[in-house]
Amino acid sequence: MNKVYIVHCWDGTKDDGWYPWLDKELTNDNTTVYRFNMPNTDKPVIEEWVSFLDKQVSNLDENTYFVGHSIGCQTILRYLQSRDITNIGGIVLVAPWLNLLDYAIEEEESYIVAKPWLTTPIDFEKVKKFTSNITCIFSDDDYFVSLSQKEEFEKLLNAKTIVVNNKGHISEEDNVFELKEILDACNSMIK
Repeated sequence: MNKVYIVHCWDGTKDDGWYPWLDKELTNDNTTVYRFNMPNTDKPVIEEWVSFLDKQVSNLDENTYFVGHSIGCQTILRYLQSRDITNIGGIVLVAPWLNLLDYAIEEEESYIVAKPWLTTPIDFEKVKKFTSNITCIFSDDDYFVSLSQKEEFEKLLNAKTIVVNNKGHISEEDNVFELKEILDACNSMIK
C-alpha cells in the first residue's frame, strides 16, 4: 500500500489550495493520502514541525512518498535527515526554498520566524540517500521564492525541476486549486 504524506505551507491548513484536490486524485485502492494540520502554523518552529511529522509517519519504506509545499518542503527534508536511512518512494517539493525574497520577510515577525529555517543547515547528502526520485516545482513569478532556487535544488538534491508560469507561490492566495504538473509529478513518482 502506497502512503503519500502532504505537508502544507506556513500559515496554511490541510484543506487549503490544491491539497484536497491532490488527495482526491491520488487516493485509490492502492494509495492512501495523509493530510494533517501542522502545529502553530502561523509561527512554524523546525523542531515542532519535524516532531509532528514524525508522529504522522507510520514507517518509512519504498511505498512512502512525500509532497511538500513551501516550508512543508523543508519540514520533509529536515525530518528525513533525522531518520535512519532507508529507501523511500520519492518526494515532490512545490515552491521549495532555502532562501526567501525580501518581500517574504520584510516584516520583523516574518523574519524572526523564518530565520532558523534560513540558517539551520540541512544534510542534503543524507537526504539523497533516501531516494533519487525527487521533483521540485517552481513558478516563474513566485513573490516569495526566487527562481534561482531551482538551480540550488538541482545541485543539492539532484532534483528534477519543473517551472510553471504565472502561479505565484502556487497557493490558494494565487487561486491554485489544481495543478496538473503536481499530479503528473506524483503519478510519475508513484508508478
